[in-house]
Amino acid sequence: MSLSGTHIAIIGAGIGGLAAARALALRGAEVRVLEQAAEIREVGAGLQVSPNGMAVLRGLGLDTALKRTGAVRAEAVTLCNHHGEEVLPLDVARHGTGGHYCVYRADLIDVLAQGARAAGARIGLMHQAAEVHGGARPEIVTMQGARVRADVVIGADGLHSRVRPALNGAAKPFFTRQVAWRAMVEETGPLEPEVRLFMGPGRHLVTYPLRGGRARNIVAVYETPEWTEESWSQPGDPAALRALFAGFGPEVRELLSRVETVGRWGLFRHPVARRWHDGGLALLGDAAHPTLPFMAQGACLALEDAWVLAETLDGPGALPDRLAAYQDRRARRAARIVGAASRNAWKYHVSLPPLRAAGHLALRLGGIVAPAAMVRQFDWIYREDVTGGAVLSGGSDAEPVAPGT
Repeated sequence: MSLSGTHIAIIGAGIGGLAAARALALRGAEVRVLEQAAEIREVGAGLQVSPNGMAVLRGLGLDTALKRTGAVRAEAVTLCNHHGEEVLPLDVARHGTGGHYCVYRADLIDVLAQGARAAGARIGLMHQAAEVHGGARPEIVTMQGARVRADVVIGADGLHSRVRPALNGAAKPFFTRQVAWRAMVEETGPLEPEVRLFMGPGRHLVTYPLRGGRARNIVAVYETPEWTEESWSQPGDPAALRALFAGFGPEVRELLSRVETVGRWGLFRHPVARRWHDGGLALLGDAAHPTLPFMAQGACLALEDAWVLAETLDGPGALPDRLAAYQDRRARRAARIVGAASRNAWKYHVSLPPLRAAGHLALRLGGIVAPAAMVRQFDWIYREDVTGGAVLSGGSDAEPVAPGT
């Protein structure tokens, strides 16, 4: 089936929504994206795009544009104890599955937005969805009272999705007793293309270069029972962050001494949505499967969803069958990755010194005895290529693959 003449409305101009807009527009759909903000912008933050996500960007013809923004290809991931001593160096350049890129989030959003518009998608700002109604021709009612009807409405509107409760009822997330802090610092000298992770009792910190090494991203997580609100980011006190990690080594303390502004947010665990579609409604990205940030797969899962949803909508059969096929292709993988992320944090936060020493010793031995195996333990995530090597027609200067193949 060709999507020519199919009207699709997407709620949310984030990574998944914009990727879906380009993928669907390149397949012939008439796409409109509704974004509640007055401009498409992102908080100053970094993220990692692993090979499975880069495969989608390649299929959309946007991988080269992203690399030109200064995305840094990581050659190593190094796990250290909280004193700064190396525990497990992982040579991802040698043993990895492909490019792992450290990306400034705003740069990725900009590349996707330009790509969506170039493919013919329309992006409307200051359109906040107030209500979403299902049925054969679903409808969005905005806070301004406008009514938008489409053949398909896609909820790519994140944790606080309007579409998800319309399909599944109210979600019941629970606080994981972990709070994350996010900051960036400017750098004057060249940085190694390396992700560094410092593991300490009840907390850990991850840092990596951005924008060609001109900046460094910092994500710090600590355990606490005190939190009340789930929010992407609330202002934090840099002095409080430094106090929380005062027991870490000089490398971390020096890095945090340069932090001037910081955001923080409570980490909540959400169930993967039971229903991803009904009638002409569908979910994508965090709206369907919010994940904790301990596998760096939130953006990549959204990119994969966008490709698969566009591909299945462009396939044969009735719309409900195509949307069912989309969920069938995505739900099990998403749930497995969400589960892996949920289990990962405790490995970094062991508080009892004997257990922590034993765990770090096991990591060291693994790195010595089987370095390739330590890198490749998550190949089931990174080697996945939902595009099958396809490049959408109009998505690249490379030999195109016809939509629907």
